[in-house]
Formats: sequence, structure tokens, C-alpha cells
Amino acid sequence: MTNFEQRLPEEEKKEQSIGEHTQIIWRSFWKKIIRLAHIEQDTDYEATIQSISTAVEFKGINIWILALAIIVASVGLNINATAVIIGAMLISPLMGPINGIGLGVGIMDVELLRKSLKNLGIMVIISLLASSVYFFLSPLSEAQSELLARTSPTIFDVLIAFFGGMAGIVATSQKKQSITVISGVAIATALMPPLCTAGYGLGTGQARYFFGAFYLFFINAFFIALSTFIIVRYLHFPYKSYMDPIRQRIVRRIITAFSIIVLTPSIFMAIQMVKKTSFQNNTSRFLTEIQKSSIFANTQILNYQKEFSNKRSTLTLSLIGEELDKTEIAVLQEKMNDFGIKNTDLVIKQTESIVNANMQTDVLEKIIDQKNQQIVSKDSTIVKLKNSLLMVNADSTLSRQIAKEISAQYPFISSFSINNSIYTDPHTLTNDTLPTALLTWSSRPNATTMKQLETWIRIRLDLDTLKIIVNQ
Repeated sequence: MTNFEQRLPEEEKKEQSIGEHTQIIWRSFWKKIIRLAHIEQDTDYEATIQSISTAVEFKGINIWILALAIIVASVGLNINATAVIIGAMLISPLMGPINGIGLGVGIMDVELLRKSLKNLGIMVIISLLASSVYFFLSPLSEAQSELLARTSPTIFDVLIAFFGGMAGIVATSQKKQSITVISGVAIATALMPPLCTAGYGLGTGQARYFFGAFYLFFINAFFIALSTFIIVRYLHFPYKSYMDPIRQRIVRRIITAFSIIVLTPSIFMAIQMVKKTSFQNNTSRFLTEIQKSSIFANTQILNYQKEFSNKRSTLTLSLIGEELDKTEIAVLQEKMNDFGIKNTDLVIKQTESIVNANMQTDVLEKIIDQKNQQIVSKDSTIVKLKNSLLMVNADSTLSRQIAKEISAQYPFISSFSINNSIYTDPHTLTNDTLPTALLTWSSRPNATTMKQLETWIRIRLDLDTLKIIVNQ
């Protein structure tokens, strides 16, 4: 048997030992992570159920709070005041019934589920009425950016609602509740603004605002409730028990059927939003890339429209300049596949079909003006850099000349440096730029000589002020 054959079993044993050691380390690390992330021992089941059940109630003070919060949010949206909108979200009681729906499904409590759905419906109706009346009476009818931002739901709204709702129920379920987390969830999940925007659509007679905003509210509410349900089951909240086992089976079947009915279309809508967001992002990257290609060397994109559809989407480009031929259009269509834009028609509107001769001339002149402005800006930058280089060279020549003069008149100075320095007042935080001379001497001069030196440097360099710093 060779030495190699003798060493082979030993090497295999060594490799096996290393592998086992690695597995032990990994299992130990994973167990530690699980222990750190474990929250079940800090969960207060009874207090959480009682807290959410109380928040579901909608009468008396909650009605006033909701109505006032809706008006505050509507004013904030109307005047485009983000801080006002955030304040309204903090005082809104809308989260209560939504968490109640998730908890009711999670613990199979049909009474809590029914009460939550009923009160949420009443809250929505009151919110829509209050906001629509406000916007109907408001003299400011133009939609601001804060309103427009609540009319087109995206997958990011789903993620915010889901993970924000999850953070909320985790904080609520703990023995030491974090008010900071709960307040942050109320702001992040943004339930009030979509309802107010839907009211704006009703008050101003614009259906697209109503349906877009109400769709966003439904998405937010559903995924907050879903995250609540998931955490309730993860923490093993006890199911509600009924004295009658037959009734208990009926309740569970009703809640299961309700969950399936609500969950199925919501999953479909979430998938649609993922597809739409992907389409929007991919077309944006596609448009940015193609404008750098040689195809658009003498052509400009005047405008574009993205129309997403589950069956067949459309990307319309309005062009000005040199007309694209069929080959170039075919290249663009092939590039769309490279960016993941599928089942999409590319519609090209050339110059002749969208503008007349005068408009074409005007647009071309604007393009030329923009190019000229870019050239002028670049030329200005080049001139500044050249001037800076000349100034550096000139300063170097002047510095040598002054060095000769100082050596002849003030031989005790061994080195010097003159620059513009920035001085900051630590109390007012204001800046001031002063010419500063940094001198190093071999023997200390008297005060009269220093004054003469300062005067000479100011006159020699034509300076109004001068600060002298001396090193020995």
C-alpha cells in the first residue's frame, strides 16, 4: 500500500470532522437567532384581545374623533400640507376595526368579526360624507400633489400596509406596548388620506379619483388585517370556545368561507399591481436607455404614454425630428423584450402625424436652444478652469517675487504663505473669508516691525484687510 493510499482515510476523517464542526456551529447560531426573535413569552393574550375589542367600538367620542380627523386630513390634502396630514393620521381611530377583523378571523370570533366589519363600514361612510362635503364647499378645487399621490396604488403600498400592520400587531400584543411603534404604524399605513381623496372625487364629481383612492384604502385595510391574522396565529392566540360544539363548527366554516372569499380577489389584485409596477419600471428603464442609442441621434421623444393592461399593454412614443424607418422601429421592439416588456404594443407617432410644419420648426428651435445652452454651460466651465489654472501659475510667480522682497527687507522670516481662509463664528455659525498670511520666523521681531510688515504686505498685494498668523 502506498503512502498516498494510507493518507486518504485520514484526510476523509479530517474533512468529515470539519463538516460536523461547521454544522454544530451553524445549528448553535441558528438557535441563538431564534431565541432572539422569539416574542411569544412576552405576549399578553387577554390584554391584547381586550385592547383590540375596545378599539373596535365606534360610538360617542370615537365618532367625534373620526369626523374631526377627516376634516383635518382633508384640509391638509387641500393645501398640500404634509405635517397636517400626518397629524390627522395619528388621531384617526380607523385602525381599530381593521385589527379587529384580523383578530376575529385569527381566533374564530364571529361576533368580533361582525362588529368590526359593521363599524368599519360606518366609519368609511362617515369619512366619505365628511370629506366630500368639505371638498364640495372648499374654494380650492385643484388637485395638489398629496391628493394625486393617493390615486394610483402600487405594490409598494401593499408592502407598507402589510409590514406596517405586522409591526402594529406585534407592538400591541406585547406586555409593554410601544406607543412610538403604534404611532409610526398609523402614519406609515396611511388609511385617512385615501378616504379623503375618495371624498374629493365625490365632492368634485371626478370618478377616477374616487375609485383609485378607494381602491388604495381597500388594499391598505386588507393587508393590515391580513398581517394581524398572520401574527395572531404565529403567536398561537387561543381560539374562542363555544359551549355548543355544533355552533363552533358553523362559526369556523363561516369564517373560513369569508376568508377565502376576501383573500382570493385580493391576491389577484396584488398580482395585478406587481405586474403594473414591473411594467412601469421596465418601460422607464427602456426609455432612458433607447435615448442614448444612435437611433435617436437626430430624433427626440416629445412625449410618451404608458397604458398597462392585463391582456395587452401599450407604449406610445411621440417623436420629433428625423423619421424612424421600419428597421429602426423593429430594433426598438426587440429591445423591449430585453427589458422584460412583453405583451406590449409599441406605437410610434412620427412628426407628420402629430405636428404641423410651424410646430415642427418651433420644437426643433427649442431643441437647438437646449443644445446651445448645454454647449455654453460647458464652455463657461472650461473658461473657469482655464482661468483657475492661469491664476495658480500667476500666484506661483508672484509668490517667488514676494519671497525675494521679504528676504531682502525682513531676513528674520524663514518662510511664508498667503491664502484666503474661511473663519467660522461658533456662536452665530456665520462664515467670513479673510486674506491670511502665515509667517515663520527665526527670531521674534518687535511690535513696530510687525506693524510695518503687515502694512507692507497689504499695500504690496492691494488688500483692504489682512490677518497674520505667526509661528516661531
